[in-house]
Amino acid sequence: MPATEEAREELQGHVADAARRYRESTQERERVEEEQAAGVLFPDAPETLAMRAERILDRGGLPPAAAVESVRAQALALPQAYERIISRSNELQAWSFLPRGARAAGTVARITMRQDGREIPHGTGFLVSPRLLMTNHHVLPNAGVAGRCFLEFNAQVTIDNAPDAVIRMEFDPGTFFTAAKLLDFALVAVAPASDGRLPGDVFGWNKLSAQPGNLVVGERVNIIGHPNGRLKEIALRDNALLVRLEHFLHYKTDTEPGNSGSPVFNDQWEVVALHHSGVPRTNDKQQPLRKDGQVWRDGDGDDAVDWIANEGVRISSIMRHLAALRLTAGGRALLAEMGPDTGLGSTIPGPVEGSVRPVSAEPETTAGTVAAAPTIPEASEGAAGLSARSPAGGKRHLVFLHGRRQHGKDPEVLRREWTAGLNQGLTRAGKATVDPADVWFPFYGNSLAERMGWTEAVRGAVERGEPIAPSAVEMFADESGLYKKLLIEAATEAGMPEDGLVATEGIGITLASKLQRALGWLTASTGLDEWTIATAFRDVSRYLSDVDVRKEVLDAVHDAMPTQGEVVLVTHSLGTVVGMDLIHKNNLDLTLLVTAGSPLGMDAVNERLLAGGPHAPNAGGWTNVWCPTDAVAIGCPLKNPGWGQLTQLAVANGIGRAHSITEYLAHAGVANAIDEALRTGA
Repeated sequence: MPATEEAREELQGHVADAARRYRESTQERERVEEEQAAGVLFPDAPETLAMRAERILDRGGLPPAAAVESVRAQALALPQAYERIISRSNELQAWSFLPRGARAAGTVARITMRQDGREIPHGTGFLVSPRLLMTNHHVLPNAGVAGRCFLEFNAQVTIDNAPDAVIRMEFDPGTFFTAAKLLDFALVAVAPASDGRLPGDVFGWNKLSAQPGNLVVGERVNIIGHPNGRLKEIALRDNALLVRLEHFLHYKTDTEPGNSGSPVFNDQWEVVALHHSGVPRTNDKQQPLRKDGQVWRDGDGDDAVDWIANEGVRISSIMRHLAALRLTAGGRALLAEMGPDTGLGSTIPGPVEGSVRPVSAEPETTAGTVAAAPTIPEASEGAAGLSARSPAGGKRHLVFLHGRRQHGKDPEVLRREWTAGLNQGLTRAGKATVDPADVWFPFYGNSLAERMGWTEAVRGAVERGEPIAPSAVEMFADESGLYKKLLIEAATEAGMPEDGLVATEGIGITLASKLQRALGWLTASTGLDEWTIATAFRDVSRYLSDVDVRKEVLDAVHDAMPTQGEVVLVTHSLGTVVGMDLIHKNNLDLTLLVTAGSPLGMDAVNERLLAGGPHAPNAGGWTNVWCPTDAVAIGCPLKNPGWGQLTQLAVANGIGRAHSITEYLAHAGVANAIDEALRTGA
């Protein structure tokens, strides 16, 4: 139980958010339950099952002999073989399961607060490096609260059921502290022991990983913590992952208040999530219910709540957040101590000017975002982009070319976000990471916005839940009618029938015109919302149909490109169209072109390129990557033979992030292609 009223209030907010996410994921959860009732043990994507089985075998989660025995009895297709391996690993554990669990438990500590002369249990935390401990934001929201707390390791009973000797350690938030409210995590330095040893050297620490394959839907999880401030306890294996969301996991397990900040482990004792909240049963008014079915009221106590599930923050989301922080070299070095699998090597992101000693990264929390000190000066208004410090591949230049809707943003922040995504993929591929300072980032967002004159009319209608009237949609159309052609072609590619009524289940509005039908069909059949789809195709159509807009964008990009040397060009969304025109117009020494989330497969787009239709770009190689639920990439894979030889990769991006460039770059296959192009001949 949190020790302060502020922490309790924040936790109640997280509980409400968890309940909302649980309701919103009902359809996915019901799908999982139906498949499990039909005998599917792990109703997850085939590629996820494959990665999980590979990781189990790679990490010794199942003895090789047992793995062979589990699949040789009958001929199995690969998905069934993967499922069999995962199932066997859940049923049969090597002897090392128990001592490895004991080792993991040693990293877990009770967080206790000094308050008015008393010492009050406040939550749980666990070591993730020799010097850093992770817990919840609602447990340690800032460095001041951390300074009032201390840690109790070995707050447990021994194998003889006698109290163990508790060891106290102090926090050191002045050396390092960062936290994020929306992800409900805090990461804080712990002071060395009295003999000078680091806490991780005394108690061990959990090696976090950004690698995929840590857990599949239906698999069991384990939690170690201090429920209600009691001595250390474990919820072992009688629990399962219910659903995986973009940033959170929902799972069944027996946890109690006070377990806030506990690590959620898989059966190989790898941390897969940070536990932060229970999910209460609610009525149709979204009010939490007690176990007797009555509405829960303040004063009833948490024990009276009818908890139906639990929610943890995905470690991969926390790693992505940490990768984008602005830190000094000392702060980045502390994150690098978390290990290579995190993708947080000391070169990502690059250090800022300033002190080399560890620095506090205490956040300024604004709508859940973190701006760590010291800050990097923002780019000047209308900045054309960022040049690289040195070639990322030794002698080859890495260039990121962004897409639409980037106006008003800091190019430095965008470059770091792209690099953080790429470094996740490089880590998964077992490759060296890239420093953002070694990446070129042409920026045309502000000049494009000025030329196009953005309007928020349709966005406001969507956010208010109002119907999108034909006039509101038509306002995006240019004189050539290209916007309409793009939208209808995309919807047709997505399977919209030419005539008759269009299924609009889940859209919530009546679509009268063909243009509205196309937008509705795309919304229902892809992972993007109406606003994203509408504006994405509007921006592409304006670029292709307005000579002045195209010239201004191409000039801005050209002026921010390296003037000599070989180039690896990574493009996204509208940037893929700009990139093709740039290559046609300029004599680039291009080693590799990467197009991600591209509309190039649509005839209404490619026939208006400067080259006039599908054509092979003048590049040593070309990798085109798309997500099947990305409406902007609806024309992929590129089928026209005029495109020439290219590598095409289909990937599965996160829910609600089908068009995200960081999702695209975080895939190992994409990152590996970029790495090979950078390193070959370097």
